[in-house]
Amino acid sequence: MKMVFFGMTLTQFLRVVEIRTKIISMGTFACGTLFALHTEAVISLPITLLMGFATLFVDMGTTGFNSYFDYRNGTDTQETNCEDDKVLVYQGVSPLLALLVSLMLFASAGVLGLVLAFLTSWKLLVVGGACMLVGFAYTGGPFPISRTPFGELFAGFFLGTTLFLISYFVQTGTVTSEALLASLPALVLVGMILSVNNSCDRTSDAKAGRKTLTIMLGRWGTTALLALEALLVLALSASLYFLGIYPLALLIALIPFFLVGGYEYRAMVRRGFSNRTKQPNMGSIARVYLVFCLCFSLGLLFAHLLG
Repeated sequence: MKMVFFGMTLTQFLRVVEIRTKIISMGTFACGTLFALHTEAVISLPITLLMGFATLFVDMGTTGFNSYFDYRNGTDTQETNCEDDKVLVYQGVSPLLALLVSLMLFASAGVLGLVLAFLTSWKLLVVGGACMLVGFAYTGGPFPISRTPFGELFAGFFLGTTLFLISYFVQTGTVTSEALLASLPALVLVGMILSVNNSCDRTSDAKAGRKTLTIMLGRWGTTALLALEALLVLALSASLYFLGIYPLALLIALIPFFLVGGYEYRAMVRRGFSNRTKQPNMGSIARVYLVFCLCFSLGLLFAHLLG
């Protein structure tokens, strides 16, 4: 017996919100929270749980809006998309259901945000509201961000730096320059994830009238961009250690990430970037970010335990 969730099966719901991609937001949330533990030596479990679920609901709702608007605007079609998990395209799931689910997820995140603001600071409502607005505007509204060359910047800034800082703020009650600098590798990596995604979608995005950064750079320019982003993460991590922001335990813990990142980058370049290689390439870049977050988190935990 199949479980029905908001008028669709649970599997279809999870594909509409692309649950496998939530490691990005949850990883950043974990990194920001543990950086707060590193600097303040204590974190609140109730606030951590509230923040975690609010983050998850906003991210799921944003992806649901993406699924809805990409289908409605003709970006996702059977002619241009090879991803069989696009259930609006291949399984006939109603686009209105995807829209309804997204609105309900945003409403749930809003309720959690109100509780968090009550427990921490009402300033959180302004920042959280801005994040939700950008999440909707990424593919929705009259001027979708996803159709411009600024997608990587917005994704990196909000899913990388802003989410890191919010996770830090709800634990500490402040935002420091050290926390801002500590978030920069996450910013670049999230931007890199979108670069890979847009590189694979370059042909279909161009047909849909998008002007993404990868379309403007072309095939070789995109490959160079990915290499530059990878080198920037390496340079930033080393610099943050020498600035005293990253502890030595964190820098050492990041070594496996650099090795995995180099391996996965070469694998993506060998495959090439097209609609048919999108799923394996997105798997590669997702693993890179997952390993980064795991290494980052373990490094901070070790540093905390070592005192």
